[in-house]
Amino acid sequence: MTRVLPLYRNAHGFTLIELMVTVAIIGILVSIAVPFAELAVKRAKEQELRSALRQIRTALDEYKKAADEGRIQKKADESGYPPSLNVLVEGVKDARSAQEDRKIYFLRRIPRDPFNDDFDLPAEETWGKRSYKSPPDQPEEGEDVYDVYSLSDDVGINGIPYRQW
Repeated sequence: MTRVLPLYRNAHGFTLIELMVTVAIIGILVSIAVPFAELAVKRAKEQELRSALRQIRTALDEYKKAADEGRIQKKADESGYPPSLNVLVEGVKDARSAQEDRKIYFLRRIPRDPFNDDFDLPAEETWGKRSYKSPPDQPEEGEDVYDVYSLSDDVGINGIPYRQW
């Protein structure tokens, strides 16, 4: 006589409980990983903002230095800072050069504000611009560009608003 074994002894696969425990563990791991991924993205954007601000501000300082050295023609009542950010890329005539068409360039391109999500705007318009005559606590545009700042209302990981970087 042959003996018949119950079906559950020969069954292969996972039970419903095992599947539910596995899904719960994966859910917990994902809920832990997502904030770290968001933080990593924010840190990368902040590093890009620091780099862009450093590039533009260095170019503005070099323009001012060239104007003070007499390499860029300016009027007596002008501050010596560029009239726009585009001038840093387009270049200005070197007043000291014997060659008529020689230009001084300060940037290859204007970096974008990484916190500005409007990609239809040109890079120059993604930044707030402060003129030489405007106060630091209430920056306003004017005849020249003395400094730039982010137009984002967000606050950095360090607790300082991006506008104040």
